[in-house]
Amino acid sequence: MARSAFTLAAAVTAALPGAEVTGARPLTAGGDGRFDSAVASLADGRELAIRVADADDTARELAAEALALRALTTGARAILPFRAPEYVGETRLGEGRALVTELLDGFLVEAADVPAGRGAAVSMGQAIAAIHALPASVVRTAGLPARSADEVRTEIRQLVDRAAATGRVPARLTVRWREAADDDELWRFESAVTLGGAQATSFLFTDDPTDGPQVTGVVGWHGLALGDPAVDLAWLSSAPNAAADVQAAYTAASGRAPDAAIGVRARLTAELEFARWLVHGDALRRPDIVDDAAALLDSLAEGLRDDDLAVIAERGDGVDSALAALDRVPERQPSDVDTSMQTDAYNPEDLWLETAEAEAVGDPHATADLTDLAQSDLLPREDNREQRGSSASDHEDDVPEQESSEDEAQRAARAALQRWTSSSSE
Repeated sequence: MARSAFTLAAAVTAALPGAEVTGARPLTAGGDGRFDSAVASLADGRELAIRVADADDTARELAAEALALRALTTGARAILPFRAPEYVGETRLGEGRALVTELLDGFLVEAADVPAGRGAAVSMGQAIAAIHALPASVVRTAGLPARSADEVRTEIRQLVDRAAATGRVPARLTVRWREAADDDELWRFESAVTLGGAQATSFLFTDDPTDGPQVTGVVGWHGLALGDPAVDLAWLSSAPNAAADVQAAYTAASGRAPDAAIGVRARLTAELEFARWLVHGDALRRPDIVDDAAALLDSLAEGLRDDDLAVIAERGDGVDSALAALDRVPERQPSDVDTSMQTDAYNPEDLWLETAEAEAVGDPHATADLTDLAQSDLLPREDNREQRGSSASDHEDDVPEQESSEDEAQRAARAALQRWTSSSSE
């Protein structure tokens, strides 16, 4: 592809007749360059993002995003405490499909850099809860994918079976995933409107001098669907510092029925990315991809505890090696994938927690905390819930120290945030 920013900006006039383009610059966020993208400046002061995709899969993603953004009606957007990009128009540029949307200002932060405490972590949890609170009619009216708990469960079983049929999945992983899929307690959830796989880079921030970084925009809406809310929390496995606070804020802001198994399903969703990579390679008859995915799965299996259903609490060398290669794992199809409004798609990274030191906050019977899952299997355990509850109460007397930690967390958040439109893109 590699079209120039000026070529891309010129195409904006086809998607928005009458637009007067006065400037153009590249748009990049350090991703893998699956789209040609640029920012077009208009005479009326607006800035628009244009993305062009030549491949069939990326073209489908742009089509899905266009449909999703149009599904976010004025009423739906009014419910959200942040902005979503406005759909502007579509056109063709050569053989490629082009989508033009509003450009949202803000900062982004990688999952591993999201700090604990108030500010970014809390705001992200609240933003996810707001998305999940959207009425189901937003999805149904637009004809977007809608899955019940049983349908989500069936799809996971099919994925596990397809991966296992390649003969390249370690037995302990196959057993682990199948037992999770067979456990009725994990699948008693109410479907919600989801992004279809949020990532840390789905959220754009501005810095509030009092409350720290706050989510003011969310991008990457092409996976909008009705399904398991856990898919939008799977990325927390790669945010060891902030996972507990994001989860606690999500639970506190959610008006949904408590779902004690959501953290377990989120972890399962993250792990199954390796299985998707394997199935992808097998479907394409690409031995190189299959071998790569198999190596990642072997590393994952080696990093598990002795129990076949153990949840990773500490990353071993094998898991580290797998995590380092996650940028090779392809993203899923439009109903599940995360490709944001930006030029580049963000790949999932570090799907497992480094430690399980963080403790849950609040009601011990509320949503399970991703950083303190069951010690020996994928199932929630009563003793863990009790420990989390007692841990929270133990810290009630440490208010001054806690406030100091929160101030430090805000400073860390500000230091970690990067310009969405970096200096190299201007």
